[in-house]
Amino acid sequence: MLSEPARFRDWIHSFGYSGILVFIFFQIFQVVIATIPGEVVQIAGGYIYGVWLGTLYLVIGVIIGSIIVFYASRLLGYPLIKVFVRQDKLTLLYSLIRNQKADLALFILFLVPGLPKDILSYIAGLTPVKPLRFFVIATLGRSPALFVSAYIGSNLHAKNYLAAVILSSIAIILIFVGFLYKDRFITKIHIIFSSHKS
Repeated sequence: MLSEPARFRDWIHSFGYSGILVFIFFQIFQVVIATIPGEVVQIAGGYIYGVWLGTLYLVIGVIIGSIIVFYASRLLGYPLIKVFVRQDKLTLLYSLIRNQKADLALFILFLVPGLPKDILSYIAGLTPVKPLRFFVIATLGRSPALFVSAYIGSNLHAKNYLAAVILSSIAIILIFVGFLYKDRFITKIHIIFSSHKS
C-alpha cells in the first residue's frame, strides 16, 4: 500500500484523527525492524500531512522507535544485536559509542545518509551511554533527513514533480554513496575520535 501514496493517504485518513497514531506506528515499526528502508514511510509522511506536520509525526515515531530499540537491546543484549549486525561492525560501533567524546561522532553518523542509523540505536543499548543524551543526539542528527523526505512527499502531493525529482535524485545519490562507503566512513570516524579519547 505504501507504494501507492494516494491510496495509503486515503487509508490513513479513514481512521480520522486516529490516523496520526496509525501513521506514527508505521514509523515506529520501521525503526524497530531496522532492515526496512525508512525513506518510503518518511516520504509518505510529507505526502499525507505536508512538510511540517509530516516531519513532526516522523520525529515522534523515530523517538519512540529508538526508545523501544534502545531498551530492548539493554534487556535482551547481544543475542538480539547479532541478528542485525556483523561482529566486526558491532565491535567498531560499540567502541565508538562508548567513547567519552563521541557526541559529535554519533551526530555525524546519524546525519550522513546511507549509514545504519537504526542499528546504532540497537548497539547503543549495549553501552553505558546515557539514554537521554543519546536520544537527543539521534533526534537532532536524523531530523534534517526526515524534513527532506517530508518535503519530497509534500511536493509529490502538490504535483510539483520537478522539485520532487531533483530532491529525490540528490537524496538517492547521497544514500547510495553513504551506503557504498559506509564501512570506510565509520572506520575513519572511529580513528579520528578514538585519537581524542580522554
